[in-house]
Amino acid sequence: MTFTDLTDLASRVLGGGVVAANDEFFAAMDNLVNPEPSGHETWTYGPKGKVYDGWETRRRRSPGHDWAIVRLGAPGRIHGVVVDTAHFTGNYPPHVSVDAAELPGHPSPDELAAAAWTGIVAKSPVRGDHRNHFPVADPARYTHVRLNIFPDGGVARLRVHGEARPDPALLHGLTANLAAMELGAVVAGCSDRFYGSPGNLLLPDRPRRMSEGWETARRREPGNEWVLVRLAAAGRIRLVELDTTHFKGNAPGAASLRATADPADESAWFDLLARTPTQPDTRHFFRLDSDRPASHVRLDIYPDGGMSRLRLWGETGP
Repeated sequence: MTFTDLTDLASRVLGGGVVAANDEFFAAMDNLVNPEPSGHETWTYGPKGKVYDGWETRRRRSPGHDWAIVRLGAPGRIHGVVVDTAHFTGNYPPHVSVDAAELPGHPSPDELAAAAWTGIVAKSPVRGDHRNHFPVADPARYTHVRLNIFPDGGVARLRVHGEARPDPALLHGLTANLAAMELGAVVAGCSDRFYGSPGNLLLPDRPRRMSEGWETARRREPGNEWVLVRLAAAGRIRLVELDTTHFKGNAPGAASLRATADPADESAWFDLLARTPTQPDTRHFFRLDSDRPASHVRLDIYPDGGMSRLRLWGETGP
């Protein structure tokens, strides 16, 4: 497993956004956190020149460098950064660095400019038209990052991979979706991810298309497919949502859930939802009456297929 398997904390899908940049003359700063890969069409030109699906500044004629500040959609610990210069060939920055900061509440651009920033990626060379990977060893929790480019140029996407760490006060005493990626839930294992990432199960909002779910290959041998989720926090699960929206001829025939507070102890696992038939293109809701706390949940689908979302509503605490 590499850091790119972890959640992109800066993604627009989780609410990430570019809150400020010193320049965006040729291409808008907002493109940096778009979830889809950068596109490119050779014939597209606008009033300012070639249209790029990324962030691009003008050619700098004075000392200094350009920068953009990103609000993480999910604050957390950063394990690595990808500076993607896709399609930028003669106009990419030769060097970049990344700083990070933690600020409470909803700081303005002026407050961010005055913040204390910590370097998490030192000034480093980058390649054009390339996904440049930078591991990060800093264990601190951050809410914002600043991408610095030297001296100017274009970057298609900025990915900030890590573990979401929400403010515990936001969960205390409330019922929350303990399987929410934005609250810190992660996929800890799965049997197959041929057509779609199991991490999609934990995304917020309603799926817009089948590609935004988890889908396995067609199973030709005995058994079934599964995914293991480490919850955002240990708690008691009261309501389950299994969403097969957009999966019509490829939805599972049935599903079940098992849970545990100690995944290393096989005897600690218990049934949360017995094997239950599922329907195509349907949101399924199941009210539970179990009082046993869980930190991990395993979703089994029979025998294979696709699912859009898994939501596990419950209360935190032992």
